Amino acid sequence: MSEKTLEGGGKAFLVLLLPISFLIIFLVTTWKFLLALIFLLTGFNLWQWRQWQNWCGQVNPIFNRLVLDNQGKVTPMDLAIKGNFSGTVAKRYLDTKASEFGASIQNLEDGNLVYYFINATILGSILESSEPVKELPAKSFVPTEPVLLAPTLPQTQPEAEAAEVEVEELAVETEAELLPPVTHAAVTVPLEKQLVFGSLIQSELAKRLNVYSSTVYKRRNDPDFPEWSRSRDPDGIAWSFSRRNKEFFPLDEEDKS
Repeated sequence: MSEKTLEGGGKAFLVLLLPISFLIIFLVTTWKFLLALIFLLTGFNLWQWRQWQNWCGQVNPIFNRLVLDNQGKVTPMDLAIKGNFSGTVAKRYLDTKASEFGASIQNLEDGNLVYYFINATILGSILESSEPVKELPAKSFVPTEPVLLAPTLPQTQPEAEAAEVEVEELAVETEAELLPPVTHAAVTVPLEKQLVFGSLIQSELAKRLNVYSSTVYKRRNDPDFPEWSRSRDPDGIAWSFSRRNKEFFPLDEEDKS
């Protein structure tokens, strides 16, 4: 091995040894301060975590009440207004709860977030009427068998014309009875009979609008729900949801205006 090779290897070793030596000297002289800083940061993080847990314990009753009142639908604005704190803190709290309970998050068109927390009561209400509304099959026209008329006595011309008119009226009535009625497929009961107590529950309104019960559940608190329900109602009636009674009431023209 040549002298130049040994000299180059020694310089490279010194280049690596000097930074390592300075690092060891720095750690030996400052290890007490570094250890104290680590303990300080750890204690501060534990204190912040403890403060957050205590705050969440105070907000939990408000959150539980909102979930029950809104059927699992909660927004950061609702929680912030109800608890009288900032929307950023409300969103952080809802993100924590969504991760804890596996809630679904939906982005609205205006950029707001909606958190859906489904409990056993809400899930049972949705599954109770989750089957799609089946349309009534159209009745086919089945011609009736010809009726053999008994021979009659000769009639005069006025009597024969009156008999022909009666036969035509009878044929029209028979055809009207055999043809399917031109009504909405999912609603066969008049509205007056449906509104026994002046309102409809979610499953009854879903059958009337010919949609899933879960669709009515998701859209019932939307501002355009009356117009949407009116567009699907067979009688063109707008409906509104009452959070107090958990039922749907028809809107009159005066109420809509």
